[in-house]
Amino acid sequence: MTSEQAPTGGFARGVSVAGDRPPVDGRPTRVAGDLSPATADEAPAAGVWALDPSVTFLNHGSFGACPRAVLDAQRRWRDRMEAEPVRFLAVELEELLTAARTTLGAFVGADPDDLAFVPNATAGVNTVLRSLRFAPGDELLTTDHEYNASLNALRFAARRDGARVVLARVPFPVADPGAAVEAVLAAVTPRTRLALLDHVTSPTALLLPIGELVRELDRHGVDTLVDGAHGPGMVPLDLDALGAAYYTGNCHKWLCAPKGSAFLHVRRDRQGGIRPLAISHGANATRTDRSRFRLEFDWTGTVDPTAWLSVPDAIVTVGALAAGGWPAVMVANHELAVAARELLCAALSVEPPAPDRMLGAMAAVPLPLAPGPIGEQASRALALESRLRDRGVEVPVVPWPAPWLVDADDLTAQTRGGLLVRVSAQRYNRLEQYARLAETLRAVLAVADCTVADRH
Repeated sequence: MTSEQAPTGGFARGVSVAGDRPPVDGRPTRVAGDLSPATADEAPAAGVWALDPSVTFLNHGSFGACPRAVLDAQRRWRDRMEAEPVRFLAVELEELLTAARTTLGAFVGADPDDLAFVPNATAGVNTVLRSLRFAPGDELLTTDHEYNASLNALRFAARRDGARVVLARVPFPVADPGAAVEAVLAAVTPRTRLALLDHVTSPTALLLPIGELVRELDRHGVDTLVDGAHGPGMVPLDLDALGAAYYTGNCHKWLCAPKGSAFLHVRRDRQGGIRPLAISHGANATRTDRSRFRLEFDWTGTVDPTAWLSVPDAIVTVGALAAGGWPAVMVANHELAVAARELLCAALSVEPPAPDRMLGAMAAVPLPLAPGPIGEQASRALALESRLRDRGVEVPVVPWPAPWLVDADDLTAQTRGGLLVRVSAQRYNRLEQYARLAETLRAVLAVADCTVADRH
């Protein structure tokens, strides 16, 4: 596929429709025709989605939301499949997947033959970790901001092989991206074999300087598995330029494709060691027209492939929501997230915990609550989240430090922590929704077991 054939609003081999090469690091950069927070406040795209208008939905980051037009496209794919399942799955599917991967590859700056569709980023992380083998005493590096499911997969691989998980302590609040780089590199030793790093952290919504981290770790001889669950559609990607050994990203979040669509990108020189979670017919296929990587990942058993086939429709649909295409969509979401955080911090009398340039389309704000035992914070967060939901506001409340770190060497159940509220910004959101969240939070935080911390 040439750049002229790229889908509307996408990136062809890492080149945006505006003609500029997207940065490997950093937030989206402004282009002509993008949206400002003021116009974003009007949320002209709200009707594009099927979301309940009675709910203030500020949690796109958890599971995404799929536009009506993309759901219609998936329905058409399903109708075609069910009209003649054998022809569709046994004869047509291989080339249909190739076409979908070609469009996706143009968007994320990757050769489509280096991409494999997977159901979600957690499956992508597990695919790599279940394929690799480590020696006793090897160290597997990650950060204390890592997503619980991915950290569990890393711990599983370490226990299986007698390796050790090492947590780099990235400060939060954090002053600048360099602090994250410094924290990760300080944890590298001669025994470090792999680094599992978020592109955008889940609990704290930090956009990590992943390009610099990948380059520095490579200089130390360490491969990086990037957990890019939030990356595609939130920030510009050029995976070939990034050069990570492994990158997995969801398409159902910020790309707004149907649930169950994600990808795993494996650098060409690492593909020989990576096998799908389900070993199927490709393991002993005698074909020579496709790589073993392609033959194994393109068929792992009967699944509903329509979410993957609808990814190009999502790229076109969401990219058309701004005159500047996807670069403009990303900038508008980023600027709305920054404005939302500013509003919340002012309403709650708290300081922003990270610079604007470390935000994508999400932001985490510390709640002004008295800290409590970390072992109790998860239930406290769920209670607060439920109270907000009962008042029509859907937003995640996150314990911090994360309770899934309590079995780490230097964290115990007696460690005290607080809570964060994490907001997302998508084209259907408007600034007044975050004002409603702020107002609702102030009321809910007055509840007896959510005592507001003494600010004096």
